[in-house]
Amino acid sequence: MTDIEPALDRLACLAGRSRRVQKLPGGLTNTNLHVQTDDGVDVVVRWSHGDAELLGIDRDAEAFNTRAAAEAGVGADVVEYRPDLSMLVIAFLPGRSLDNADFADPGVLARAASATRALHSGPRFQGDFDMFVRQAAYLTTVRERGYGLPPGYLDHADAWDAVRRALAVRAAPTAPCNNDLLAANFVDDGARCRLIDYEYSGNNDVCFELGNTATECDFTPELVEAYAEAYFGTLTRSDLARVRLQMLVSEYGWSLWGFIQAAASPIDYDFIGWGTERFEKSVATFRGQDFTRLLEEVAGGGLETTSTQDGRS
Repeated sequence: MTDIEPALDRLACLAGRSRRVQKLPGGLTNTNLHVQTDDGVDVVVRWSHGDAELLGIDRDAEAFNTRAAAEAGVGADVVEYRPDLSMLVIAFLPGRSLDNADFADPGVLARAASATRALHSGPRFQGDFDMFVRQAAYLTTVRERGYGLPPGYLDHADAWDAVRRALAVRAAPTAPCNNDLLAANFVDDGARCRLIDYEYSGNNDVCFELGNTATECDFTPELVEAYAEAYFGTLTRSDLARVRLQMLVSEYGWSLWGFIQAAASPIDYDFIGWGTERFEKSVATFRGQDFTRLLEEVAGGGLETTSTQDGRS
């Protein structure tokens, strides 16, 4: 923490102010600091580190999209952006970061879905996010630099392409997405959720957003359906199949992020385990008995509602 103080003194919002600094948990590409001053400034300083370009992170877009999320009513206000210091300063949001178990509470689930829907209805983001494009770029990085791959990763290349083609058949217009809404990126105050961390943000298929949250938070199949229904209102079989396939897209694509970080990051963290866990989830779906049906329901429409399909009212 000693090397951060001189940098904090260079921030206009903190210069010359007596302050208290607390390191926040989490963060694999940032150090996050909660800073409070004696005269009322209450902010989080996101101090980025590592090779952002290697991971496909655009820090200027992150700052722009953080502002857009605040305008949508679900993000923290940007107080100061200093790319020369690798720092983004945002207003501190009261509330608590969620954990996976919290989504079993119907109220939390509803607030999380509402916040996500509000983000998607807000101002367009700078840049697009397409996991198929990103996965190809990550794979190129791995090959060119001689990094490791999950064993058997390339065995699923044909199935991966089948997923890409199926999702393209009925693709809807993209919307501003966070693309990394794991539980800790939802801040809940009991009345509403707000969303943080826009490193990987960009305009994308909203079902990727839902699928990414579902897999990162280890939703059961029943909770996946409940979350998708809370988001869409009336849930069709096609929408649900799209969310489930996008869970696989998240798993298979992000697994490479873990293997790149394992080779390149100075952080002492089990990135291999992180990437392997996601890869193994994707393999279970690639090899699962529902895989072909999901492809067909996404590409074919599946417009009947899940309640009609399953005999529920």
